[in-house]
Amino acid sequence: MIDLSMLRHDPEILRASQRARGNDPQIVEDAITADAQWRQAQAEYESLRANQNLFNAKVKAADPAVRAELIAQVKELAQQVKGAQQRAAQAQQRAAQAAERIENVVLADVPAGDESNFVTLRTHGEKPQFDFEIRDHLELGEMLGAIDMQRGAKVSGARFYFLRGVGALLELAIMNLGLQKALAAGFIPVITPTLVKPEIMHGTGFLGEHAAEVYHLQQQDMYLTGTSEVALAGFHADEIIDLQGGSIRYAGWSTCYRSEAGSHGKDTRGIIRVHQFNKLEMFVYATPENAAVEHEQLVQMQEQMLQELGLSYRVVDVAAGDLGSSAARKFDIEAWIPTQNTYRELTSTSNCTSYQARRLGTRFRNENGKTSVAATVNGTLATTRWLTAILETHQQADGSVTVPEALRPFMGGLRVLTPTAAK
Repeated sequence: MIDLSMLRHDPEILRASQRARGNDPQIVEDAITADAQWRQAQAEYESLRANQNLFNAKVKAADPAVRAELIAQVKELAQQVKGAQQRAAQAQQRAAQAAERIENVVLADVPAGDESNFVTLRTHGEKPQFDFEIRDHLELGEMLGAIDMQRGAKVSGARFYFLRGVGALLELAIMNLGLQKALAAGFIPVITPTLVKPEIMHGTGFLGEHAAEVYHLQQQDMYLTGTSEVALAGFHADEIIDLQGGSIRYAGWSTCYRSEAGSHGKDTRGIIRVHQFNKLEMFVYATPENAAVEHEQLVQMQEQMLQELGLSYRVVDVAAGDLGSSAARKFDIEAWIPTQNTYRELTSTSNCTSYQARRLGTRFRNENGKTSVAATVNGTLATTRWLTAILETHQQADGSVTVPEALRPFMGGLRVLTPTAAK
């Protein structure tokens, strides 16, 4: 949830943030009202409780002749205290629910508006030019024996697939290249659980307006994660972490699951928008004042990866209305997809400030020894979708694909993927 001191003392920041996101600012007014009602109910309970303590002391000191009468009053007062406590607890719950509807406060430089109002910060690389009729990533993948959508659908349904042969090798090579860079940058490698408890999924902010995209196992009351960000955010839940030596950086490797609810008819061909994929996710715990710097550093690592893969891309500052509930600012890196004649998102990097850490109870001790809420930052370093840009960008007229030099050490030195008769 948001910082309650901001709700109480500077709510206009919250109102402005919600307007920038395209949300109804009335939710801020509702939270202010609920918070005031909770504080009033809590004050009434504490007043009655204090009176009860005073009366109990009076009873103990009373003459035995009148003590029996006083004890009857004690019982009545106890019922009043119990009722006030229940009302305060209910008011607190309503206040918490109202505050949780307020999404993270967007940072000052974030462009307002919906998904079409993003700002392009920079572009890199020349868009590939071809003197032959180009093929899309699925046709290339089928020619190479790398992608099998038909058998994926047979086994698991629509938007599932097999990566086989050089397709499997290529994905593993991307992941290993990313992991190598993460290790060199001081990240701790983690293979995370992909099933998490409701309180962890809720704490990261993924059960808001996009809850329909999350797979829920009802019998076990567990959630399949769409990114290792969720498990890594929960890794230090309810802990006081040590940030005196600098930020804590993790690189989480996991399989990810997304229902893609509401995306019917979008990107149904190939592996751009699928239900299951693999991803290497960077996740950083930082002090709030260092979060923006960490955010920029993650983007730099992503750009370095895409440059070494020979991809043309642009970096965009995502508009407030297209941010997830947890993100205060998000940068997407979109690679050029030749057959679509457009840029498509390959990475997303979010500064979640203290929103997730506050919800999950992750704190650190500042230089004065007092505990403060930490900040979290996350970003993709490699994922299955990257195959689409690599295959299309580096294709040759005969359907072969040149392997980017940076990936060759992870593919046994293989330089070219050659079409084969798939079985």
